Amino acid sequence: MRLLLVVAAVAALAVPAGASAATPPRVLVVEFANDVNPVTRDYLVGEIERAGEDGFAAIVVLLDTPGGLASSMTDIVKAELASRIPVIVYVSPEGARAASAGVWIGQAADILAMAPQTNIGSSTPIDVSGGDIQKDRRRKAVNDAAASLRALAKSHGRNVRWADRAVRQASNVTASEALEQNVIDVVVSTLPRLLETVDGRKTVPKGLVLQTAGARIERVEMSAWKKALDLLIDPNIIALMLSIGLLGIVVELWNPGLIFPGAVGGISLILGLFGLQVLPVSVAGVLMMLLAAAFFVTELFVPSHGALTAAGAVTFVIGALLLFDPAGPTYQVSLAVALAIAGTISAFMLGAMAKVVQVRRRPVEVGLHDLVGRRGHARSGGMVFVNGELWQARAASGAELEPGDEVEVESVDGLSLIVRRV
Repeated sequence: MRLLLVVAAVAALAVPAGASAATPPRVLVVEFANDVNPVTRDYLVGEIERAGEDGFAAIVVLLDTPGGLASSMTDIVKAELASRIPVIVYVSPEGARAASAGVWIGQAADILAMAPQTNIGSSTPIDVSGGDIQKDRRRKAVNDAAASLRALAKSHGRNVRWADRAVRQASNVTASEALEQNVIDVVVSTLPRLLETVDGRKTVPKGLVLQTAGARIERVEMSAWKKALDLLIDPNIIALMLSIGLLGIVVELWNPGLIFPGAVGGISLILGLFGLQVLPVSVAGVLMMLLAAAFFVTELFVPSHGALTAAGAVTFVIGALLLFDPAGPTYQVSLAVALAIAGTISAFMLGAMAKVVQVRRRPVEVGLHDLVGRRGHARSGGMVFVNGELWQARAASGAELEPGDEVEVESVDGLSLIVRRV
């Protein structure tokens, strides 16, 4: 009897253990190889919140970023700090980096890990006013950023002095150096090894115990729609969309009724304006772009022998380079792209103007011989009204035409009609 009770007790203890082994913990792995902007912010914040709601044991962010907007970075940091499950930031794969805003995202994580051959740092803020900034403003921005990063490092038990140097001196360290200086928590070469290494650790300051050994990994990346939106806020794409919009509208004004150039131009202009709405824009840059558009459009109605086109091209390049506040190296229009776009628009405008001049200088031929045999009436000043148009004319006999005389066209001499009285 006692033997049966012992067997039953062992079986009862074995069932939960078997059931637990059958359901390993789940870890959500989020790939983040982008700059930090409103689109990528929504993506990452949404995944952090989803991981907590769906019962994942932890979330791992595979980070590779040059940085980005401070406002978007702040929202991501807040989501990490508020997460109810452990947030692990893993700078990976080899060759990846966590620069600028990426340092804040890493320091806000419960566990900060790096793969070999990666680096972290260069967190000095860039003022959004552009150019040389006043010392007082720079000092305020640097002090604020340094205090913010020091607070994150201190609360997670990491190197506070390095956090200060990363802001004030743009300090940047490799993975091995970061581990030696207590900037990060662990260096591992693969994601499975990372999950095994951190298993059982208690996070600071949340006090969460990691259960990641043998976890089932679920990977997620940006959707096609998010990638499209991310592409549309690329500064070079924005400049290209604005230029296509300008060119389409110019063609439509030049040839009313074509519809297609106007439609393409309108759509491109809207897409460009979407990017301008998302990224920090310089007022000076926008005004220069509008002035460039005015120069190009004016060329259609005020012949300037290419002077307005040249002015528009120069203004476009300057406006494109000034279009975005220097919130980071990512948010700048490439000089090569600006020159290529301005050169293309200028070539189109000059080519079109050359065609117009060529047509104006060419003798009118099409349709003139169709006037032979048609009748009309003489007007004053040696003009005749034929086929609904006024033409310079003279009588074949040499006699003077009287207003009101009915005439018939016998031949065409250049732009003059040779007529006879009927």
